[in-house]
Amino acid sequence: SPPEPGNAHGCSPLATMEGTSTSKMLLYSAAAATGVAVAAAVLWARRTHAYEQYVPLQYQYRPGTISGWIAKALSRHSKQRRKQRPVRVYVDGCFDMMHYGHANALRQAKSVGDQLVLGLIPDSEIMRCKGPPVMNEEERYTLVEQVKWVDEVIRDVPYDLNPQFMQELFTKHRIDYVIHGDDPCLLPDGTDAYAHAKKLGRFVMVKRTEGVSTTDIVGRMLTCSRVNPIIASEPHPLAKSFSGADEALKNEASSSSTPRRTTLSCFLPTSRRLVQFSNGRTPEDGARIVYIDGAFDVFHPGHVAVLKAAKAEGDFLLVGLHTDEDVQARRGPHLPIMNLHERSLSVLACKFVDEVVI
Repeated sequence: SPPEPGNAHGCSPLATMEGTSTSKMLLYSAAAATGVAVAAAVLWARRTHAYEQYVPLQYQYRPGTISGWIAKALSRHSKQRRKQRPVRVYVDGCFDMMHYGHANALRQAKSVGDQLVLGLIPDSEIMRCKGPPVMNEEERYTLVEQVKWVDEVIRDVPYDLNPQFMQELFTKHRIDYVIHGDDPCLLPDGTDAYAHAKKLGRFVMVKRTEGVSTTDIVGRMLTCSRVNPIIASEPHPLAKSFSGADEALKNEASSSSTPRRTTLSCFLPTSRRLVQFSNGRTPEDGARIVYIDGAFDVFHPGHVAVLKAAKAEGDFLLVGLHTDEDVQARRGPHLPIMNLHERSLSVLACKFVDEVVI
């Protein structure tokens, strides 16, 4: 019998249509399954990224899992390596008339690494680049060596970090990073003293402490001259540069017949700053506690010697600070140069002091 009408292979049109429909259904099903898989993968990736972004690293591992065990092993290895090869950071400066702003910069620098190496610029370099310092090199060395965050002091360092000295820091002293405040440090020719360290990528910047500087302290000392009939009626002209406002001078003059000191500090004391400077230590049972009190105004090498001798008498040194009103009553209205909270930070930065009573 003759074949049924259809294609060349003898397939009927109905069978051909059924096969095409099945192929399309399979194709659509595969495309839908692929789309669902891709959407699930994208959603999982986004959730994982958000998890890693918002959850701190130490909380991303579950206890008892392989990742948690690996994290602990890496942490132990890191601590062991830091003991064998601690991170050493370098800070240099004049540190003339050392104050709590300098100490706060050293505290921040120490937090960057494990060991803080301080470079003390000699008098000759300061004279060449800035002019004569107020304190000589031995006095400045005494003040920086007593700061509790300083581990090592290098003397006779250059004012500018030239490539030769940078190489010496990296090789001989094994320095990893050079640190300085965010205030500009320029050479006599106007170039950046830390340009080479920045170029090598070994420079770290810390925030400058607002409200204090060596220039400001010298200005306070110049304006806080002793009261005499010649200047009692008119404040010193320099007082306007360091007091903060002329109105404060007028108010003080009109509210009291007794001349008062004309300098006003811009320092804002906070509990956070005091905690940062405090050791947080308490005397152990049976410890020999030594107490010494004083004004400790404009912290200087004489204060360091007294505190060192006092600490040698016992195990725990407690320092009491006189209030501003008490200092004024005993020393006169021109003192203290630095207020109570400024003086407390200067004393707390000393490595011989364990606690301060304000």
